[in-house]
Amino acid sequence: MERDPVCGMTVDPTRAAAKVEHAGKTCYFCSPGCAKRFQQAPEKYLRPGNTQTPSPGLVNLHNASKPSGAVAAPATKEAKQVEHEAFVTSAVGQAERKPASKKPPAGDKQVRYTCPMHPEIIQIGPGSCPICGMALEPMDVFAQVEADPEYDSMRLRFWVSAALSSPLLVLAMFSESLGLHVAPAPLHWIELVLATPVVLWGGWPFFQRFWASLVNRAPNMFTLIGLGTGAAYLDSVIATVFPHIFPASFRDVHGGAPVYFEAAAVITTLVLLGQVLELRARQRTSGAIRALLNLAPQQAHRIAADGSEKDIALSEVQRGDRLRVRPGGRIPVDGTILEGASAVDESMVTGEPMPVDKVVGEKVIGGTLNASGSFVMKAERVGSETMLAQIVKLVSEAQRSRAPMQRLADKVAAYFVPAVIATAVLAFLGWLLFGPEPRFAHALVAAVSVLIIACPCALGLATPMSIMVAVGRGAHAGVLVRNAEALETLAKVDTLIVDKTGTLTEGKPRVTRINVFPGNNFTDDSLLSIAASLERSSEHPLARAVVSAAEEKRLPLATPSEFRSISGRGVEGFVSGKRVVAGTVSFLREQGIEIPGEQQTPDLQQDSSAVTPVYVAVGGRTAGVIFLSDRIKPSTPEAIRALRADGIRLVMLTGDRRAVAARVASELGIEEVEAEVRPQQKAEIVKRLRDQGRIVAMAGDGINDAPALAAADVGIAMGTGTDVAIESAGIVLVKGDLRGIVRARRLSGATIKNIRQNLAFAFLYNTVGIPIAAGIFYPLFGWLLSPMLASAAMSFSSVSVIANALRLRKAAL
Repeated sequence: MERDPVCGMTVDPTRAAAKVEHAGKTCYFCSPGCAKRFQQAPEKYLRPGNTQTPSPGLVNLHNASKPSGAVAAPATKEAKQVEHEAFVTSAVGQAERKPASKKPPAGDKQVRYTCPMHPEIIQIGPGSCPICGMALEPMDVFAQVEADPEYDSMRLRFWVSAALSSPLLVLAMFSESLGLHVAPAPLHWIELVLATPVVLWGGWPFFQRFWASLVNRAPNMFTLIGLGTGAAYLDSVIATVFPHIFPASFRDVHGGAPVYFEAAAVITTLVLLGQVLELRARQRTSGAIRALLNLAPQQAHRIAADGSEKDIALSEVQRGDRLRVRPGGRIPVDGTILEGASAVDESMVTGEPMPVDKVVGEKVIGGTLNASGSFVMKAERVGSETMLAQIVKLVSEAQRSRAPMQRLADKVAAYFVPAVIATAVLAFLGWLLFGPEPRFAHALVAAVSVLIIACPCALGLATPMSIMVAVGRGAHAGVLVRNAEALETLAKVDTLIVDKTGTLTEGKPRVTRINVFPGNNFTDDSLLSIAASLERSSEHPLARAVVSAAEEKRLPLATPSEFRSISGRGVEGFVSGKRVVAGTVSFLREQGIEIPGEQQTPDLQQDSSAVTPVYVAVGGRTAGVIFLSDRIKPSTPEAIRALRADGIRLVMLTGDRRAVAARVASELGIEEVEAEVRPQQKAEIVKRLRDQGRIVAMAGDGINDAPALAAADVGIAMGTGTDVAIESAGIVLVKGDLRGIVRARRLSGATIKNIRQNLAFAFLYNTVGIPIAAGIFYPLFGWLLSPMLASAAMSFSSVSVIANALRLRKAAL
C-alpha cells in the first residue's frame, strides 16, 4: 500500500485512480484531482509538513459561489483551495488525520460537514448548503454519538410553531362554525400575535436560506418558501395595520382587508417538520458508521519485549507490536499469527457463515471475532490502514454520493422562482402605470396575489406526500423505505446483485444430511446422538449446529470425558466409555483412524448447498459423516422467478467458496456468479456495473455487504441481517424475504407515477393561476384575482395533491 502525497490517504497501487512519475519515484493517488494538484506543485507535497488544515468555519467552495456568512477564504493563492484531508475515524472513536496534525482539544472535535448534492461544500460544524439550502451531512463520524445543535433547534422551533399554528388555523378557518363571533379587526390582531413568532422566529432559518439563495444566485425550494410565507405574512400585516390603503372592492362590509396569517404559519410549520425528519434521518445514517466503529475492541493486550503483558488503548497500538487475543474476543488490528491457532469468525468481511481456521503465519483481520483458542499476533496495519477503517471509509463515501430526491424540484425552481418574481414586478409596474385608480393599491394587490398563488405548497407537497403515503403502504407489505431516493430509483433498476449468505440462504449452519458408512451398527439418529454428546463441550459454531440438531430431535445426550479440542481440526473424547473422534479427514488420520477412499468423497450432489462435512469415528473406526449446510430460503426460488420474469438481470455476489456458490447458483438458475470477493471488491463490482450504464440494486444482510449496499443505486437489506447493513440500505425487507423486492418495485412504480401526477398538477396550477393573478385577462374579461381567492386556490391545489397521494394507500402490491 502507498500513501497519496496530497491528501494522505492509503492507496492500493494496483487500483490507484492515477499515478505520476517524479524525480525517479512513482506516486499514487486516490483521485485524478489529487494527481492534478500534485503535478502543479510536486515539491510542495513531497516536503514534510505539506498538508494544510482548514480553520473552523472555513468553507471549501472550489468553483461555487461564496456563501453568505462563511469565513472568508485566505488571501494567498496557495490557501484559496483548502487541502483535502483523509479523515478516517479509528475504531475507538478518535479522529486520525493523515498526514498528522495537531489534535483538537477534548470537547472540541472539528467534525467536517458536506452537502450530498454539492460535495464541493465543506465546512467545520453543521449548517445548510448555500447552494441548495439542504442540511449538511457529517463527513467525519465518531464512535460516540455527537450532539446535533441544528436538530435540537429545529425540533424546538417545530413544536413551538405547531402549538401556535393550531389555534391560529382554527380561528381563521372555523371560528364562525364553532360559534366564535369575533369582529374582523380584533380577530386579525389576534392572528397577527399568533403568527408573528411562527413566521419570524420559527421560519428564521428559512429566511436565512432564502437570503443566501439570492446572494449566491442559486434559486431553490427555500427561495419559494421565503417568497410565499414572506408575501403572505407581509400582506397580512399591512392589511391588519393599514386596511384603508386597499381598494374598496377588496374590503369586506366592516372595512377590513383579507389576511393570510394562517397560510404563512402553517407553511412554516410543515417545512419545519420536514427539516426535523431530515435531520433525524441524517443521525441514523451516521449510526451505521458508528456501529462499524464499535466492532473493534476498546483495548488490546500487548506483550512487551521482556515478556510482560499489559492492556493498552487501541490508539496506542503500533505497527510491529505483539498482541495476545483471547477466546471470545475481537481481534484489535490487522496482522499475522505468530503463536497458537484458532477459529475466527470473519463473516463481517467474507460473508462466509463458518469460522475460518487460522494457524501460525496466516493473516487475521481487525474487528473479526476469535471464536475459540488463544493466539499471539503481530500488528501490521493499525488506525486508518485496517480493513475495518477502509470499510468505514467506503460506506461513508458511498452514502454521501447519493443525491436527494428533491433535486428535480430544485432544478425547476431555478427557472420558476425568477419567473415568478419577474411576473410580480411586471404586474406591479403594469397596474401602477396603466391601471385604474387607486393605482398603487391595485398594483400592490396584483403583485401580492402573484406571490401568494405561486407559494410552493403544491410543489413542496407533491413529492413528500406521495413518499409519506407510499412508505406507510410499504410498511404494511413488509417493505420499509428508509429514504425517498431509493423508492424513486427502484422502479428503474435493471440489475439486481444478491448476496448469497443470509439473503438467498438462511445464513445459519444446520445439519442437512447424515451418511452412515457400511459395516456399522449405527442409525442416523444414534450417530448424531454420539457426535452431539462429544460436541456439546465445544464452543465451535459447527459443534453448536450438531448439538442443536440433536436437541431438535430430542435425542439423549451423554456427558463426555477426557474431552480435547484441536483448533481448526476437530475434537476427541470418550462418550459412554467409547473413544469418539470428530473432525476433518486429516484430523482422523492423525489419530490413527483410516478412512477408505470411497468414503472420503460421498455424493455431495445430493446436498447442493453443502458447506462442511464432519467425519465421526467411534472406537477407532469411521462410523459416518455429518453434512452441515446453509439452506436456501423456501421463498427464494419463487422470488428469483418473479424477478427474472420482470426483466431483471441477476448477479450473485458472495465471499463464500466458489464451489459452494456455484452449487447454490445452479440450483436457483442464476447464471452470473462472483465468488470469494471481499467488501472492497463488492463495492467495486457495483461500481463497474454502474459504469456500464446499469441501474443497480444490491440486496444483502451482513456487515461485509454494507459498502456495496451504500454504493449501489438502491441498497436492499434483509430485516433479519445486521444493523450496519440495515442502516446502509435505502430499503429493508422486514421478513428477509426476497419476494419483498417484487412488492417494493411495484410500490416504487406506483409512487413515481403519483409524484409525476402531483408535480404536473402543481405546475399546471401555477401556469394558469399566475397570469390570472397578475391581471393579464383583466382588459379582456374583467378578471381580477384578489389575494383571498389566490389563497383559496393555493389551498385547493394542496388539497388536490394530498388527495391524489392518498390513493397510494390502495396500491396493489
